[in-house]
Amino acid sequence: MRLVRIFLLFVLPMVLVVPSSLLATTLRLATGSPYELGLVDALFAEFKKEIPCELNVTKAGSGESLQMLKSGTVDVIMVHAPAEEAKGVEEGWALNRTYIGGNDFVVLGPKEDPAAIKECKDVLCAYKKIAEKEAVFITRGDNSGTHKKELGIWEKTGIKPAGSWYRTSKDFMMASLQKAANENGYFMVDRSTYIVARKENHALTLAVLFEGDSMLINRYHALTTNPTMYPQANYEPAKKFVEFLRGAQGQKIIATFGREEFGEPLYFSASQCFGE
Repeated sequence: MRLVRIFLLFVLPMVLVVPSSLLATTLRLATGSPYELGLVDALFAEFKKEIPCELNVTKAGSGESLQMLKSGTVDVIMVHAPAEEAKGVEEGWALNRTYIGGNDFVVLGPKEDPAAIKECKDVLCAYKKIAEKEAVFITRGDNSGTHKKELGIWEKTGIKPAGSWYRTSKDFMMASLQKAANENGYFMVDRSTYIVARKENHALTLAVLFEGDSMLINRYHALTTNPTMYPQANYEPAKKFVEFLRGAQGQKIIATFGREEFGEPLYFSASQCFGE
């Protein structure tokens, strides 16, 4: 009887005390194209073998994802908006910023290329020609990483695009690409989305008319929320997920994702392309 009392008083409470980080079984993540194209699912399928938990994904562009992290709505994000990411780290609401890989942008357009951008040697030339011709150009217009990249290019050209030729989609990448195809316009898209769209829609009329400028390299980083600011955050699994993304297994998945289905990988890993 005495042994039973000792067990109830001392041993049982120790068994029942479980670290709060292990009670957080749902990881909340926000990202755009990596989820839309299936990379997130491929990564998480392996990650959950190491850290048993569930995944709740919000499909959102980089701007919205960063705002969700800042407000504590999500635990981790995968984004491509370097200036805003660095600001989040500086302000303290984003932690563990880690370069995980990426892809690059290409400029699609009608095969007849009315703005003649195919002859350009750099992306600034391509954008200038589109504006001079006032050829239809589709902008995401949604504060996404792609939209931020596009605006940065326009700024470097010294041109403020406006007029009936400059049309806003306010939609995700695949839907915006389809809008560009429907309106026979130019559109800057990440190569990953184009590869998938080309296979899924053999009638796609747009062609890659410009590519290869170093300005079009598109790097993704993962960031976690700050548990000091948001104690309710699932910080430990979020941090582990970021470590997994940059670890050998995560990097292999990123570097090979899509090769079997599309004949070429959709992303490059940080291991393949270093640099910020």
